[in-house]
Amino acid sequence: MRIAIYGREFNDSVLPFVQQVFNALSLYKIDILVYSKFNSFIAEKITLPKNCGTFSSHQDLLNHADVLLSLGGDGTLLDTLSLVRDSQIPIIGINFGRLGFLASINKNDIDTAISALVNGEYALDKRSILNLDSKNNLFKDENFALNDITIHRRDDSAMMIIHAYMDDEFINSYWADGLIIATPTGSTAYSLSCGGPIILPNAQNFVITPIAPHNLNVRPIIVPDHVSLTFEIEARSTKFLLSCDSRTETVDRSVKITINKSKFSVNLIRLNNESYLTTLRNKLLWGIDTRNY
Repeated sequence: MRIAIYGREFNDSVLPFVQQVFNALSLYKIDILVYSKFNSFIAEKITLPKNCGTFSSHQDLLNHADVLLSLGGDGTLLDTLSLVRDSQIPIIGINFGRLGFLASINKNDIDTAISALVNGEYALDKRSILNLDSKNNLFKDENFALNDITIHRRDDSAMMIIHAYMDDEFINSYWADGLIIATPTGSTAYSLSCGGPIILPNAQNFVITPIAPHNLNVRPIIVPDHVSLTFEIEARSTKFLLSCDSRTETVDRSVKITINKSKFSVNLIRLNNESYLTTLRNKLLWGIDTRNY
């Protein structure tokens, strides 16, 4: 097995767990590739196995990795989408952050998780991806998102009016601070915090969730993922913000945005002792009631 490892910079309190990951992988004599920037960060802080190589881009991973292991929180795991893209390389995350909904492996379960990974005791969850199109070629070849694509006003600007269309049919004009278009995976992220519904990962839907709408009767709407969504912006400000997961661009209000389901999906590894509903209960405290205990 060949495992690629991706991570960001972090504080030194996490170093013992990072060392534990490399030690566990070494026990199984696994070929390891470490993201070059992350390798530079940890090289003098921990002891790396002698068989470690490095990678820097999507092209470096093709045909050279069987699994991509993310070390960090959910934001770190979202970064890996730009590296995996349409290669179908499965992703698994060990959580060094706070919530760890996508990066679901607890840092105290590293040895057990590595053992399960090596022995094939896992399933693949296929997650749909959003694709963004515009005449300006925004985000270039990274115009996709696993969680959500967000239209948002700038901090110094007034409320926006966002005209939304589905397959060229008018949906609504949203008077709001912005709009979130989320996948089922992203339904438990920013969309949820703005009042959006939870959608199971295998549901073939997207959700459109307004951010701070200036209408009492505006609610999130779930749409099938085979439709094409188009958005036009009306605002006092000449610029607005557009995000694909953690990547953000400042965009002119004249830009017309089209969002579709991407032609490729991403594979998230789910260990056999995990389930989506269990993660909901444990991570988001779903249904927690003192009367049940």
